[in-house]
Amino acid sequence: MNSRLLIAGGGPAGMMAGLLFARAGIETLVLEKHGDFLRDFRGDTVHPSTIELFDELGLAEALLNRPHDKVTRIRARVGGRDYGAADLSHLPVRHKFMMMMPQWDFLDFVRDEAARWPAFSLRMEAEAIGLLEEAGRVQGVRLADGGTIGADLVIAADGRGSVLRSAAALPLENLGAPIDVFWFRVPKQRTPDNRTMGRFAPGIVIAMIDRGDYWQCAFVFAKGGADKMREQGLEAFKHRVSHAVPEIENELGSITSWDDFKLLSVSLDRLTRWHRPGLLAIGDAAHAMSPVGGVGINLAIQDAVAAANILALPLSRGEAVDSLLPKVQERRMFPVRVIQRMQRAVHAGVLGPTLSATAAMRAPLALRMLDRFPALQRIPARVVGLGVRREHIRSPQAAPRQGSHE
Repeated sequence: MNSRLLIAGGGPAGMMAGLLFARAGIETLVLEKHGDFLRDFRGDTVHPSTIELFDELGLAEALLNRPHDKVTRIRARVGGRDYGAADLSHLPVRHKFMMMMPQWDFLDFVRDEAARWPAFSLRMEAEAIGLLEEAGRVQGVRLADGGTIGADLVIAADGRGSVLRSAAALPLENLGAPIDVFWFRVPKQRTPDNRTMGRFAPGIVIAMIDRGDYWQCAFVFAKGGADKMREQGLEAFKHRVSHAVPEIENELGSITSWDDFKLLSVSLDRLTRWHRPGLLAIGDAAHAMSPVGGVGINLAIQDAVAAANILALPLSRGEAVDSLLPKVQERRMFPVRVIQRMQRAVHAGVLGPTLSATAAMRAPLALRMLDRFPALQRIPARVVGLGVRREHIRSPQAAPRQGSHE
């Protein structure tokens, strides 16, 4: 089987790329190794920059019609006091909020919209495990079932443990991540406003994402500490959580075993070269991000947009694009470096000191200044909400969609 463009990985980067390249009339096949998108505790924050991209595609209203929660302000609680950290309500965009939407719902939406374009196809339970090469150029992929698929261009969007980037021997720079995360959820009562916030206490950092009728919690701890916490027992863990967040002590009874937790081994790395002839890596396959700021899904989508902006028109003309692949990396490496530098600063300046603290702590000066002068909260809101070197839809639209919303 031959496909002009093959995308390995049906996550945010792969599905967005599939939509954009198919929209440009390029025969596009997306491979997803699982049978569905139902995997819990993935990135669920859809930032204003991403919503604006769908607005440029004429799809924002359809996306917003899907169930979601809105976050316009981000707060942090330190030492029992709440501090304002970011205010998205002043962003210079139409949609001045973050959407909280389960990733499977978001991917279902992108899949449905991509499927309106005749050039798009998606193959589930199809895992790419290696590359087809000829004379030093990637010509397609090998599948776990023993099959092969040829392609004029392969996009590796197969995540932070990318098999294809390893098969291609793309050079990886590990920046180090001193933290890991336990994801879990506890029930809550719905409130009129979204109360997403970070909670900081001596030795404890918990991000609490308000998902309406439950809290999606990220318990941050020093890298490699998962086994030690398990050995100390579930009740000891619950006690630590209730110490930092006493108002959910009763709800912690819903947690009955360690099976209720998802361990995220945090990585922070980036390829120093994203491409080889016939192959381009994007998203987490090109740069694994820390969960700090919830920016991973949005950076991945920006990569997909940049790739389509640079490559879709030449591909639609039947032109070779190997010489253009470095331009995608050149376009996207700057924002990756900036955001990763910020994440490392948060690791070192906020998370590390908090996790090692044993006595009552004071909020960092930056957080105190943000709270004292609310106008300053627009700065982190812009960095998190819109990112750095924001992309816009420049790739062509080749043909009318099937079943248009209009």
